[in-house]
Amino acid sequence: MLMEGKLPLRFFVITFLWSWLLWLPLALAGLGFYHLPERIINIGITELLMILGAFGPAAGAFYSIRTLEGKNKLKTFIKSFFSLDFGGKAWAGIFLVIGIINLTAWYIPEFFGEERLPALLPNIYVFPFYWLVMVFLGGGQEEIGWRGYILPFLERKHGLWVGNIILGLIWAGWHIPLWFVEGSSQVYIPFIAFVIGCIGSSFFFSWVIKAAGGRPLSGMIAHGTLNALVGLFPTVITELNNIQIRYWLQEMLAFVVGAIFMFALAKNSTKMQEMNIWRARG
Repeated sequence: MLMEGKLPLRFFVITFLWSWLLWLPLALAGLGFYHLPERIINIGITELLMILGAFGPAAGAFYSIRTLEGKNKLKTFIKSFFSLDFGGKAWAGIFLVIGIINLTAWYIPEFFGEERLPALLPNIYVFPFYWLVMVFLGGGQEEIGWRGYILPFLERKHGLWVGNIILGLIWAGWHIPLWFVEGSSQVYIPFIAFVIGCIGSSFFFSWVIKAAGGRPLSGMIAHGTLNALVGLFPTVITELNNIQIRYWLQEMLAFVVGAIFMFALAKNSTKMQEMNIWRARG
């Protein structure tokens, strides 16, 4: 959904306010400013706040469209997420590319003496349900705002490469409070590796959406699939100060592969522009 106009900065304001205000109590507790009561932890309030906070980009997108373009545009935007007609190329990219990256990062270190990390899921049969949870509640919902709404603005204003790098950096920075939340996976992973992975994933997710004919649900599924496969092929050791070799490998692979797909996307975009110029001259 490509909308004309200036970059809607209110999207970033609402996105960060929504997420950081929900995550702030958890981060402050993690930093030792106060102690969360056990009864609060036991009833799952921590997990609920983390999930609700991840809807910040969606809240930013809905608010921006509603206030800038009106109720009808918001309805159109929401309806754009109901199409699964991505085409074979996009579906293959989502599952094959992301699957190979995760499997490689999980398995290859064993050749260099690393012990195998067991799957986080109890068995393969729960994976479909876990995958759906990751698509709609475990990270995939972020794409309503990131790739579904704001990326087209950034790509038009700054181009494919710079637009996705900017979004990758913002996306990584948006997660910062989670590094101080006890029990979050971010506590164990190197931030620089995470930033590299966000940029690479932004490259690849941009390709996925365009390969899917601009259907934004494809971005949600790609993001959810990335997170869900960690349940089968974990790359993070839950130990503080661990080097996290697998995670570094995963994020570097994500960056390299994402850059390859972005190069192909940029090359194809250039060809399309050249064809349009020749048609206009003809």
